[in-house]
Amino acid sequence: MAAQSEQLSFLFGSNGAFIADLYARFVQNPMSVDESWQGFFADLGDEAASVLAEVRGAPWAPGIVPGTATNGHADTLAFKADGATGLRVGPVNGKTGELPTERSATVDSIRLLMLIRAYRVRGHLVANLDPLGLETPSGHPELDPASYGFTEDDLDRTFYVDGVLGLENATLREILHKLQSTYCGKVGVEFMHIQSPEQKAWLQSRIEADRPEQAFDAETRKRIFGQVVIAEGFERFLNIKYTGTKRFSLEGGEALVPALEAILESSSDLGCEEVVLGMPHRGRLNVLTAVMGKSFTAVFNEFNGGSATPEDVQGSGDVKYHLGTSTDRTLANGKTVHLSLTANPSHLEAVNPVVVGKTRAKQGQRGDTDRVKVLSILLHGDAAFAGQGVVAECFALSELKGYRTGGTVHVIVNNQIGFTTSPKYSRSSPYPSDVAKMVDAPVFHVNGDDPEAVVWVARLAAEFRQIFHKDVVLDIFCYRRHGHNEADEPSFTQPLMYRKIAQHPTLLQIYGDRMVNDGVMTRDEVDGALKSFHQRLEQDLEQSKTYKPNKADWFEGVWKGYERAPNDDRRGSTAVSLERLREIGFKLTDVPEGVNVHRKIQRQLGQKREAIANGEGLDWALGEALAFGTLLTEGYPVRLSGQDVGRGTFSHRHSVLVDQKTEERYVPLNNLGASVGYEVVDSLLSEYAVLGFEYGYSLAEPNALVVWEAQFGDFVNGAQVMIDQFISSAESKWLRMSGLVMLLPHGYEGQGPEHSSARPERFLQLYGEDNIQVANCTTPSNYFHILRRQIHRKFRKPLIMMTPKSLLRHKLAVSKLSDMGPGSSFHRVLGEVDQLRHADKIRRVLLCTGKVYYDLLEERRARGIEDVAIIRVEQLAPFPATSIAEELRRYPNAEVLWVQEEPKNQGYWFFMSPRLDDLIDSMGASGKRVRYAGRPEAAAPATGSHHKHVAEQKALIDDALAG
Repeated sequence: MAAQSEQLSFLFGSNGAFIADLYARFVQNPMSVDESWQGFFADLGDEAASVLAEVRGAPWAPGIVPGTATNGHADTLAFKADGATGLRVGPVNGKTGELPTERSATVDSIRLLMLIRAYRVRGHLVANLDPLGLETPSGHPELDPASYGFTEDDLDRTFYVDGVLGLENATLREILHKLQSTYCGKVGVEFMHIQSPEQKAWLQSRIEADRPEQAFDAETRKRIFGQVVIAEGFERFLNIKYTGTKRFSLEGGEALVPALEAILESSSDLGCEEVVLGMPHRGRLNVLTAVMGKSFTAVFNEFNGGSATPEDVQGSGDVKYHLGTSTDRTLANGKTVHLSLTANPSHLEAVNPVVVGKTRAKQGQRGDTDRVKVLSILLHGDAAFAGQGVVAECFALSELKGYRTGGTVHVIVNNQIGFTTSPKYSRSSPYPSDVAKMVDAPVFHVNGDDPEAVVWVARLAAEFRQIFHKDVVLDIFCYRRHGHNEADEPSFTQPLMYRKIAQHPTLLQIYGDRMVNDGVMTRDEVDGALKSFHQRLEQDLEQSKTYKPNKADWFEGVWKGYERAPNDDRRGSTAVSLERLREIGFKLTDVPEGVNVHRKIQRQLGQKREAIANGEGLDWALGEALAFGTLLTEGYPVRLSGQDVGRGTFSHRHSVLVDQKTEERYVPLNNLGASVGYEVVDSLLSEYAVLGFEYGYSLAEPNALVVWEAQFGDFVNGAQVMIDQFISSAESKWLRMSGLVMLLPHGYEGQGPEHSSARPERFLQLYGEDNIQVANCTTPSNYFHILRRQIHRKFRKPLIMMTPKSLLRHKLAVSKLSDMGPGSSFHRVLGEVDQLRHADKIRRVLLCTGKVYYDLLEERRARGIEDVAIIRVEQLAPFPATSIAEELRRYPNAEVLWVQEEPKNQGYWFFMSPRLDDLIDSMGASGKRVRYAGRPEAAAPATGSHHKHVAEQKALIDDALAG
């Protein structure tokens, strides 16, 4: 038997390297190997390449060059080719051996490795993952030994497998048993798709060496049981006390709680100090209490109709299963970790980029360049993970410069249903997790009725993330005991599943019985644990009747010192000394020797330098650069991201200079001697995830100017969920401020329906309760001040800026340096600039915003009109009533027109019209109404015909000026 074992062993260890080299020769030239080897490799087909590549990269020994011993492995046999006639052994560290020369031994050895590899690749397909057993996995042909030529008679043959699977000498039967218990039990692992040999080897060694049933001592098992008691006991209690009340319970997926605890503990053991979590509504109340430490008393108070915030805090608030919180937790391992659960709406996966953006900001605050101190954990439902495109967008972000966070731990609470839709109708892939393979993330599938297996893979997932700084997915197969919510009747659509669920024991029953059977706990201890917990909940319920929150959870941590926005003009101190402006301006336009700048950019830089020196003719890009530069030198970081933002879509910004010979990057704003940095990131082609990421960043870092720019303003509609659910309403719903700036290129210049409008009407419709700012500046100096104003006030509001295209180089759209100097500030409204007739002789006042102002101004001058005044509204929301009134009072006899280039049903008209009418009434001009001048209503934002565009533009200008 020993001789046979040696004969069948040569593929493993060093011999594998020889076989791999032999196969490589065969691929290059089949005639270069012995005829028997030609037939053998031809029989194996395409699979041979994968198998033999794995042999070369096997994790059980270092890579070995045929004919040599390596790394002090004294028992390694090295083989080398002896012409084309066979093999002979050379002595290695004094050891010799007989070479296998029979082709049958060779075939059996390689086919055995193919069988082992098949289990690593396919074993998860027949694993025992579904607690309900709705679909019992059938065998897979690639896992059948017969597929590799083995028969029943081979099951008791002994193979020497050189440490593979933790075995040395083993029968085929023993090898199969180990493969099935490792890869086809309550855990199914997908990792063979990973390209990194190091990551794959680490996972394989952990999976094949460790087992869940051997991982936990009695105390750890009792702690896991206690976590299950809390998770299930809380849901049972709520079901009794608030029967039928919507809560999106975790029942059926209670293993999530011990899984999260395991992730937190393992991550903290490897250096994690802070965790940012995001999750949908299912199970949220349980996570808030069991993991985040929110008091049961507070939750019961909310069920009784109480608020999550004090009565004097204004805002809409939100339902209890959307709320977030933050806390410091001392874990079972003694480590203290700061946890924050991000509030989010029912757009389930929309919170994902927000969480990773917050994580990136927090890593920056901690100086966490290794990205191990701050970790993001995202919880998902199975249907949403597979169905929502933002999931894939976030994976696409995960390894990119400017967005990298060192990986996210994803936990799928796989209820095997989405609302009423079964998996076969909700995804085209075998698992909801398959999208994660796009970034080579390992995926751990696990049966949720085995909490120890769940904890085991949760630890493994956390360790992988901390060691390799990559995304990892934990897919917990479970079920949803109730319908989509507790008032729903699930058997309307899934009668078989819910008949099975009704008969299925709970996790607490299953694990309690296991603890008793294993002698870890007595039956009295198991039953008493739940009873004791229920008694505690009864006490908390009683206390909830008089509970009142004593503070609002918003101005804490890095937000300390900020406050709610006051009702004054809120200008902020944004002026900068002329000396400082010149110093920064000269540095920005001075390129060091050795940086080979494009000649056109050299010319632009020269023009900007001349403008700084003369103090006149500063364009839009220079106004922005001075705003960024002054903030940086004052100690405020600036982050700008979006598609092509380094250069700028319209080739105007050039905040990154690319050496024309080496393509090395030079960033002038990072050469000002500032203590903080300018981060400019050309993003992937995404609006939804990238805008969400920047919003999340702004939530965690109020002291940085965070800016996202759309390539064209029209494209912002790809991120409408982020705008509706977070940016416009988060302060009212969740008491979460953000100073995010959105730059949306906007203007009608004949470029068609998709390159004209940033849809300002949508933002204006969303305006309410002082939630956002919407502006359309026409001067570089006003742009300079509005950017600086975002930082130099004690509150934060999102700023939505309609930014120019043609005005970037318009001869009139320039500013003086003094407009940014002492005594200057942002102007919500800009009045008439020309000398016209006496004010009481003005027959018409044109109110407008943005680019159309310059069209009106140039045409008025060309026609020599002196009785029509033009007033620019630079900030539309909050509505600048006082400033507009001051300007209108100058012209007591004038009719008032609102002029816009957008169609009447779009743009600003429906927002401005009622407010202007009310304002005019309040000024004593009762009955006087604002008239509209602009394009008629339209379905599309703009015409696709340049000829028609010109005609439309001429008509609206004529309508505004004529009469």
